[in-house]
Amino acid sequence: MLPFGGIAARLERDRLRAEGVGQHHNAVKYLNQDYEALKQGCIESGTLFRDPQFPAGPSALGFKELGPHSSKTRGVEWKRPSELVGDPQFIVGGATRTDICQGALGDCWLLAAIGSLTLNEELLHRVVPHGQSFQEDYAGIFHFQIWQFGEWVDVVVDDLLPTKDGELLFVHSAECTEFWSALLEKAYAKLNGCYEALSGGSTTEGFEDFTGGVAEMYDLKRAPRNMGHIIRKALERGSLLGCSIDITSAFDMEAVTFKKLVKGHAYSVTAFRDVNYRGQQEQLIRIRNPWGQVEWTGAWSDGSPEWDNIDPGDREELQLKMEDGEFWMSFRDFMREFSRLEICNLTPDALTKDELSRWHTQVFEGTWRRGSTAGGCRNHPATFWINPQFKIKLLEEDDDPGDDEVACSFLVALMQKHRRRERRLGGDMHTIGFAVYEVPEEAQGSQNVHLKKDFFLRNQSRARSETFINLREVSNQIRLPPGEYIVVPSTFEPHKEADFVLRVFTEKQSDTAELDEEISADLADEEEITEDDIEDGFKNMFQQLAGEDMEISVFELRTILNRVIARHKDLKTDGFSLDSCRNMVNLMDKDGSARLGLVEFQILWNKIRSWLTIFRQHDLDKSGTMSAYEMRMALESAGFKLNNKLHQVVVARYADAEMGVDFDNFVCCLVKLEAMFRFFRGMDPEGTGSAVMNFAERLLLTAPSLISSHRDLSSARPEDSGPSADSHSAPGIASQCQMAKQLWQEPCQAPLPPLPPLELQKKAEGPAELFQWEQTSGCPAFPRHGGHPHGSQLPSAPLW
Repeated sequence: MLPFGGIAARLERDRLRAEGVGQHHNAVKYLNQDYEALKQGCIESGTLFRDPQFPAGPSALGFKELGPHSSKTRGVEWKRPSELVGDPQFIVGGATRTDICQGALGDCWLLAAIGSLTLNEELLHRVVPHGQSFQEDYAGIFHFQIWQFGEWVDVVVDDLLPTKDGELLFVHSAECTEFWSALLEKAYAKLNGCYEALSGGSTTEGFEDFTGGVAEMYDLKRAPRNMGHIIRKALERGSLLGCSIDITSAFDMEAVTFKKLVKGHAYSVTAFRDVNYRGQQEQLIRIRNPWGQVEWTGAWSDGSPEWDNIDPGDREELQLKMEDGEFWMSFRDFMREFSRLEICNLTPDALTKDELSRWHTQVFEGTWRRGSTAGGCRNHPATFWINPQFKIKLLEEDDDPGDDEVACSFLVALMQKHRRRERRLGGDMHTIGFAVYEVPEEAQGSQNVHLKKDFFLRNQSRARSETFINLREVSNQIRLPPGEYIVVPSTFEPHKEADFVLRVFTEKQSDTAELDEEISADLADEEEITEDDIEDGFKNMFQQLAGEDMEISVFELRTILNRVIARHKDLKTDGFSLDSCRNMVNLMDKDGSARLGLVEFQILWNKIRSWLTIFRQHDLDKSGTMSAYEMRMALESAGFKLNNKLHQVVVARYADAEMGVDFDNFVCCLVKLEAMFRFFRGMDPEGTGSAVMNFAERLLLTAPSLISSHRDLSSARPEDSGPSADSHSAPGIASQCQMAKQLWQEPCQAPLPPLPPLELQKKAEGPAELFQWEQTSGCPAFPRHGGHPHGSQLPSAPLW
């Protein structure tokens, strides 16, 4: 977690990731908590750690079923292990499957994943770091490393655990003195906001968070013929496996079948063996129930007669390796009784055998944002194209001597982020999926393009996720000929907001990248016109409005534009805001007067007429406003190409609650974009694509209000145009570029005059309506139009 938010946090996170932060050997410190530093501080002060980021109390338990007023949480006490047993241990005799027994929380999916994790000691100690103890250097603090959406995070917890009647409320070990599994569950609850957020889920979710692997899901009623071979190979390469029986109604949840299998319950698969049974090969599979209480009673269960008909050596070996809650069953019965199998394949960094480490992995982060990148699935052709797009270039076909098809295999995994944490706020998993299209010939070899609506209307997908489903992750293996393809991840319905991670796994080398527009602006050279080029009628109109000085202020510009826009009844707008007009003056003002002369106003007028034409072209339903989803194409028509991240910012700033953009906001956006691009070009005259700025220049770019005038532009008089007035005038873009270069060496000279105290409101001369003060919540009062002895101007809005 970073000490700042928004775009700045995203940029900082990208920088840290490029430096290797987030890999398992350099995990991100969750919520900026440093385990070693916190532990050392507690040891030096002689205190036991209490976690301020996840305090032991009602909020840590839940919000509904485990909320503060729930009967299930009545009488809950938070206790340290030393208050429960005389000699608490972190791990007793190594971590095993029997260390995980389910409590009062419906997180069997998580416990099945932890149970499978104990089968691989190397993976286990990545999640449960060595060197933790209740004896040596004990300070009431522990830590665990968990994979979260593309990076490993180090999660710190105290050892205050929820208890009821002197016993642990949630997960516990068969060894009553062992607490590693209960503390790991607490760390996972902290990541997701509370314990209740862990209720219900898919085993693959836990598998992936403990390995960073990628999961596949098989419907056993439609399983491939070689399902047994797939399971055997998965176990051999260290994959984690889980299985479950689907429920058909709410009454089935946790219902026990005739042969003692539990519906809707997560089991883990721990072994697969062949035995000689009555002269024939019999395939057996070993299953574990995290409950440790209800076991299979059919063939090959404990004490069943089938065990009497196999080799005594095999019988002793297989039964010796069974633990409480574990049972064997025939593979035929497994396929008949269970509905779903989940396999978590380990990524290359988790594999230890060289021959298994040839996978190539690409990870991308993306966002679905309403109005800009949340287009929904192909059922919504008007908006589907605005979803993020990612390109895969498959270079080499598979090495499979038994297959004559020229094809490349790859796996696409789409994961939505942080949805469990949203449950407290009423959110839950979105229904998600993806589609794969072949890149058209004209776009091949290019990354700086975003395929538009017409392409998707004319072309069918080459592959897609088997289904759109409300799980955290959807994944599918795909085989396609070598070539270039795009993956379009989406929610099923448009307008659904979420962050996501897209992972692409290929056995052969491939090129993968986000397909997005290159940020650019087609800015024509500014119009070269003189007063002689301007029509007499326009001159006369301007003179009437501007007065003798032949210049108009921000306030006069607003009056002019709003009178004009009021005549256009087809435009649904409240008129131009003062903010918009300030930005127009800031863009067009060439002499730093903070006012527009005749030529400057003519050029601005031409721009606005051009932008009005574009706006009407993209107001498809003639409602007087433009849909935010059309904003991308409208900006392109005006000469601006922006990437997805910038479009999200634009829509968040300029669209209303119904995702509409009125003409005022459209113009304001274009003015700011043009100002930004022209400023940057002024700072990068060689066109290198980069510009070096000092701190003062950065402030100038983002907060022109810091150097804007406090003069009231509407009441300025010709005699105010002396040196003192000019020193505080608001410069336009052209003069800002020159000023920026001077700021390298020139310190600020005279400070800006202070704003007047409120008492001066009554002393100011002039029309009363010009001197009304405007108070906004949480902000100091600024004069609306005046109040300063020399006049005052509201600070300009930032350019971006």
